Amino acid sequence: MSEATTPFLQLALSLAIIIAAAKIGGYLSLRLGQPSVLGELLVGILLGPTLLDLLNRPYFTDTHLPEVIHELAEIGVLLLMFLAGLELHLEDLARSGKISALAGTLGVVFPLALGAGLGLIFGENLTSSLFLGLILAATSVSISAQTLMELNRLRTRVGVSLLGAAVFDDVLVVLSLSIFTAVAVSGSDVGWLSVIMIAVRMLFFLAVSALLGFWLLPRWSYKVDDLPVSQGLIAFTLVMVFLYGWSAEVLGGMAAITGAFLAGLVLTRSPVKDRIQYGVSIVAFGVFVPIFFVDIGLTADLKSLVGGGMFLLAAMLLVAVIGKLLGAGIGAILGGMNRKEALQLGIGMISRGEVGLIVAAVGLNQRLIDQDVFAAVVGVVILTTLITPPMLRAAFRPGAGERSKGKSLDEPGGETDSAVHDEPEITASQEQDTGLEGGES
Repeated sequence: MSEATTPFLQLALSLAIIIAAAKIGGYLSLRLGQPSVLGELLVGILLGPTLLDLLNRPYFTDTHLPEVIHELAEIGVLLLMFLAGLELHLEDLARSGKISALAGTLGVVFPLALGAGLGLIFGENLTSSLFLGLILAATSVSISAQTLMELNRLRTRVGVSLLGAAVFDDVLVVLSLSIFTAVAVSGSDVGWLSVIMIAVRMLFFLAVSALLGFWLLPRWSYKVDDLPVSQGLIAFTLVMVFLYGWSAEVLGGMAAITGAFLAGLVLTRSPVKDRIQYGVSIVAFGVFVPIFFVDIGLTADLKSLVGGGMFLLAAMLLVAVIGKLLGAGIGAILGGMNRKEALQLGIGMISRGEVGLIVAAVGLNQRLIDQDVFAAVVGVVILTTLITPPMLRAAFRPGAGERSKGKSLDEPGGETDSAVHDEPEITASQEQDTGLEGGES
């Protein structure tokens, strides 16, 4: 092997292509009014086996290269989930109101049930079918938040309830993923006692790591920041992310991403949270998160959807839309919203994004879903991202129902979810500033 084609140089060139292409794709996507994650996904599809098949070109002879890129993408997943946890506030989650709680919870239950039924119809076993439902239960409201901000509706009851419901959705999906994968890996003959033991183990890990984390990590982060160590705070944070991810899987029996998510939650109370977020965002969105989104495209072969796969994609898209409309919509009505507001909130929950892709990637790695289903999931993420903004604009279109658009939280009667009064601006702006929900350009 010549020096020009050593494994390291092949890795260096592939990373240069992937990161540059991801940023260009993200930028073009933003210019077209779409979240940058869409552009990064499309770039991955362009570079992957669907079209160019970059990693199988003659220059890239290292058979371990796709595996190395995939491992780097896994780091991106951990950092992405850490930043997602860092954005949440447990106080907001506890006080965000019954509308958010019911819409978020039923917005998980309905797509999960419909997705599981769909999997059974297409001949998947029960385990794979339930996992398909879990994938379709995930949501991403960054594009919805951006659209509502443009319509000047983000400060309404619908807007803030949507953000609160997304928090419940994310937490339920991440915890369900951990329980599901633990049970699935334990074998098909696992009994109720084993399920209870798995749940107890997880709850014990969550309780201990959360208590110690809330008590120690904010203090330690502040003290480390005072030490004369170059980028000591960011190094400390990354160590905690990786340790929490490792301990969640090894000690808690749950997905590593849950540990990273928990690390973000406990550091929300750090007095240097803003500096942590800024520093980790540079590392994450500068390198690892773009690799993750492009790696999704490198892994998915959309050519497998030709023929019967298109029926699977169409059916999954239908379930993804109807599941959220029914689940989140009914939850909103039960919480006290009128039908128009419930419809608006349900539409806002349709878009899928990074959490769904993360869950799908875990399922593919654990062999809980096959390549055909994975490719269809990528298609659903792209299509729901495209259709949500026009549907949301139509739902808020001025007309006979304009007066029912929902009161601003600053007006009398705009009581719902007032605890998250700072969340809309943060979430919407970081769509472009840090790329937490949609990926950075």
